[in-house]
Amino acid sequence: MSESFTKSMARNIFIGGGVFSFLLFIGLTVDTMERLPERDNRHNITPEVVLGKKVWEDNNCVGCHTILGEGAYFAPELGNVYQRLGHSTEAIKMVIKSRPVEGVPGRRSMPQFNLTEEELEGIAQFLKWTSEINTNNWPPNIQG
Repeated sequence: MSESFTKSMARNIFIGGGVFSFLLFIGLTVDTMERLPERDNRHNITPEVVLGKKVWEDNNCVGCHTILGEGAYFAPELGNVYQRLGHSTEAIKMVIKSRPVEGVPGRRSMPQFNLTEEELEGIAQFLKWTSEINTNNWPPNIQG
């Protein structure tokens, strides 16, 4: 068996496999790029959503929370927090504002960031926008 498998055959398999893999990669990339506009909710990006993303990044929210599966797993997933809180941006803002300044003794707790009303509205709109992205049902349950 090994006598019939030559270096030439191995090279041809390597080159053929490489070309096939490259073409498959290009095809999947093109397919993804065509589908993104209908799935990523980009048409609903507003200045409030942009501000909320900035607040999210400036306060390193991803250092504790995950969003769409990315980030730390110290605190709850926030990709579906809008649905979890009854489709209410007011509820999101109330949860953020309700954090105790000194934290909860003996427990881990989200810090009080003392966000302005504009920043709270921005982060609420950002989380609402994120929850409306078509993620093929990720996270798999409402608890995140």
